[in-house]
Amino acid sequence: MTHDPSKKTPAGDRIAKVLSRAGIASRRDAERMIEAGRVAVNGQVLTSPALNVRERDLIEVDGKRIAEKEPERIWLYHKPVGLVTTHKDEKDRSTIFDALPDTMPKHVMTVGRLDLNSEGLLLLTNDGEVKRKLELPATGWVRKYKVRVNGRPTEETFTPLRRGITVDGERFAPMTISLDRQQGANAWLTVSLKEGKNREIRRAMAAIELTVNRLIRVAYGPFQLGDLKPGEVDELRRRVVRDQLGLDGAVPPEERKKPQRRRKPSGQPGSGPAGKPGSRVGKPGAKSGKPGAAKPAFRGKSAEKPGGKKPNAPRKFTPKRKP
Repeated sequence: MTHDPSKKTPAGDRIAKVLSRAGIASRRDAERMIEAGRVAVNGQVLTSPALNVRERDLIEVDGKRIAEKEPERIWLYHKPVGLVTTHKDEKDRSTIFDALPDTMPKHVMTVGRLDLNSEGLLLLTNDGEVKRKLELPATGWVRKYKVRVNGRPTEETFTPLRRGITVDGERFAPMTISLDRQQGANAWLTVSLKEGKNREIRRAMAAIELTVNRLIRVAYGPFQLGDLKPGEVDELRRRVVRDQLGLDGAVPPEERKKPQRRRKPSGQPGSGPAGKPGSRVGKPGAKSGKPGAAKPAFRGKSAEKPGGKKPNAPRKFTPKRKP
């Protein structure tokens, strides 16, 4: 089936967009699948992605009908070190999809990536449009990291990165960096940026002669790592997803309630990035950086306000788990 450009474009959505929203693949990968002859609409194999489809159309991938679109869902996942963020690895290394619980849907995708030696918060979604929206720099959501570097930097050390730096011909936008503490031969930093370029922090630090030996993402926009342990997954409530993404049916800003928070679980707290027993990774209060975005931060587990003081009349925030 081919599309005749001389004819009026029919109503509906482009086939690649529909496949992306169904969680089959990204738009780009969906177009490759179409070019490979793997997609059929109403029994006819497509040779071009230039086609609009409607809900009544029968869409098949590899001879199997795609499922009806599910509501947009987002999970918070604590990626451990040693896993690659891809479905298949050419070097046959373990991937995050090998480690996800069996209760997770088959078709989920990551929002951005974390490299093999990086850890921390990774967002997962079943919707390609949500993935695309959250990854766009124009969205303005800040990625926040706890970074350990080898060396004894001062505040002046980071001036080039705060102004923006070019590394190997690639321009990195200005970063927000604070020097948290010196711990022996290493220093702990908090780094925030609005981009997600390949190994951006590691390459930028190397340009000012600092070596990153641990990197933990603690926040992505309003979503926080909190006390989520390595390998754990928590699903955000439907209301939170639609509210934060501004989707149809989202609660108007004037009607929004403050987010509920889960109380601190019993047992030993997780060890923090600075090596302090009981310290937390990712303290709350970081704003999303998105104009007009809600200020509350959502976490996979429990949280406290900066300084360790609990707010008055705490409320529970309990992310929904898939049974």
